[in-house]
Amino acid sequence: MSHKERMKVIEQEGAGGFALEEGARLDAETVEKVQGTVDVSEIVAKYDKESAYRTFRGWLQIFIRVLCIVFSAFHLFTAATGAYPPQIQRAVHLGFVLVLIYLLYPARATGNKHKLAWYDGLLAAAGAAVCAYIVWNYDVIVLDAGPPTEMDFLFGCAAIVLVLEATRRIVGLPITLVAVVFLLYAKFGNLIPGMMGHPGFSVKRIVGHMYLTTEGLFGMPLGVSASFVFLFILFGAFLHSTGLGKFFIDLALAAAGRYVGGPAKVAVLASGFFGTISGSSVANTVSTGTFTIPLMKSVGYRGSFAGAVEAASSTGGQIMPPIMGAAAFIMAQFLGVGYVEIAKAALIPALLYYLAVGFMVHMEAKRLGLKGIPRERLPRAWHVLRQGGYLLIPIFVLIYLLIQGYTPLKSAYYCILATVIISLVANNWKAWAGANSSRIHVGRALWQSNRQSLKDILQAMENGGRLALGVAAACACTGFVIGVVTLTGVGLKLANAILTLSAGSFALTLFFTMLASIVLGMGLPTTAKYIVLATIAAPAIQTFGVPQLAAHLFIMYFGILADLTPPVALAAYAAAGIARSEPNATGFMAVKLALAGFLIPYIFCYNPALLMIGASNAEIIFIVCTAAVGIAALSFGSVGYWLRELYFWERLLLVAAAITLITPGPVTDLIGLGLMAAVYVMQKMTRTGPQRPVEDPRPA
Repeated sequence: MSHKERMKVIEQEGAGGFALEEGARLDAETVEKVQGTVDVSEIVAKYDKESAYRTFRGWLQIFIRVLCIVFSAFHLFTAATGAYPPQIQRAVHLGFVLVLIYLLYPARATGNKHKLAWYDGLLAAAGAAVCAYIVWNYDVIVLDAGPPTEMDFLFGCAAIVLVLEATRRIVGLPITLVAVVFLLYAKFGNLIPGMMGHPGFSVKRIVGHMYLTTEGLFGMPLGVSASFVFLFILFGAFLHSTGLGKFFIDLALAAAGRYVGGPAKVAVLASGFFGTISGSSVANTVSTGTFTIPLMKSVGYRGSFAGAVEAASSTGGQIMPPIMGAAAFIMAQFLGVGYVEIAKAALIPALLYYLAVGFMVHMEAKRLGLKGIPRERLPRAWHVLRQGGYLLIPIFVLIYLLIQGYTPLKSAYYCILATVIISLVANNWKAWAGANSSRIHVGRALWQSNRQSLKDILQAMENGGRLALGVAAACACTGFVIGVVTLTGVGLKLANAILTLSAGSFALTLFFTMLASIVLGMGLPTTAKYIVLATIAAPAIQTFGVPQLAAHLFIMYFGILADLTPPVALAAYAAAGIARSEPNATGFMAVKLALAGFLIPYIFCYNPALLMIGASNAEIIFIVCTAAVGIAALSFGSVGYWLRELYFWERLLLVAAAITLITPGPVTDLIGLGLMAAVYVMQKMTRTGPQRPVEDPRPA
């Protein structure tokens, strides 16, 4: 049977042998079947430490489930009432986090995943105790500005050790080592010569500063986690429980599936849609990749390319408004601006990033001669919107509330309520309609529907509590970094060191900052590396007159792109696990697809108009159009195909055109357009290109 007559959705080696029956339709139900054949949990656990948790049965399972639900309920209550002072709110938040981490995550990755070690029970109790001490003695701590007492010191030492160990378990060793190095620097700075030295502080002073003030452990990073970051994670969990992820895949299939290289374009769109509600590159990769990667392989894409498309698309989710990664919320607190300002500034660069990945995919498909999915096999866009369009209402509500000036905390809270109400109404309507159509008792159908809705709500609250643990631990641990910076002033010293190293060159300062972001990204989550670099590198960039927002977005972009950059490219490696491809080959291909993402941050540092800062609407439109043309030129040059196969020197000209077009300015734009026009004319005049070997279209 020919490929056109019967297209396999999944190759035998790609997803456990599942294949689509002839004539069957690609939709959300197919997604569920495909994901059921792939061991998603094993792949996620391999590349994401947060997913390598224990699973219990019996009373421990019930206890942890209840604890997660209470954790979420506490944050919903405080979001509604604003009941507690910041230090108490953060202490209770951290208490839940420490207890759950020590109960759920073993000391070693190879530890028993079904049995609780006795010492982890003690550590969980100790985690609750060190946070309860802050709550119990809050009035004394606030009023007493003197040195810590003996009890303060003992509980403070215990808290520091417990947070470091909990972070090591759930996030990894690198971030723990960074925090330890900073703490050692606070103690032994007197031994360091030159500009980086300082008089040094006693252990008691360091512990008191970290534990009893809001400058260290209970500082701004944990405060952000304890307020709106948790609420947005919970909001994402509620959205996911409504089936919004499946709706996004259906919508992407309907919109792009039938075009050239359709499955890869579906991956780009689905990952971009899903990225608006997911702040994790790895989670996004696995959630949509279990369907899109085998689908891409089935129509002729190599495994490494299919995995790279998914990884590059999913990584962009952290920069895609309206719900960006947790680092964006921390940035809002750092800069003292509303989150909506961050999302507004990030919108155009995010769209350009996805446009670039889409261009790359399109040109690769044209070069290989790959077709789309037959129209009759795809869902209809109007049918998808009619069946599930109501699921988008909470996202529109969120955008409206943020634009109207509501705080992110209140916006997330009201959106969670809206999601619950919409889900209840939709489920009851379906139950009522189903009962009438099949003559089932309406009351019984509605009762069963509401029971299921309550289960879904409790499940979303449990998932929200679990998903927040990694971000909270990273924020708590980086609180030590912030504490040392405020105690010693090392942030300004490091910024001066960067300026000295770059010899006052703006381009070199940006380049060294990019390298630091990528290197830190090899072991730190986005939130942690953003906090570290915001205190060290951002001041150096700002000395050249770059707006604060542009400098901080520059750091965040490259911290996120580290998820694609070998030798530690977690999103690319997770995609390679699904695609059965070589991890580093997938990572380097993902970097190639995301090349525009490495250029865009330089653009908005040189010309902040791309962030809609200090420019008229006409200027913004002009810059976006020229940048989009430059991205097209970069795609042609990178893939090596336009109207035909490109010669090497033609590719160089197109890359040069891309750089000049993406760099704002009338002269550079004219040069870039001239170079593109020259290559186009040469392609028209010379119909045959180089005989480049075409890869075997069979999935690798």
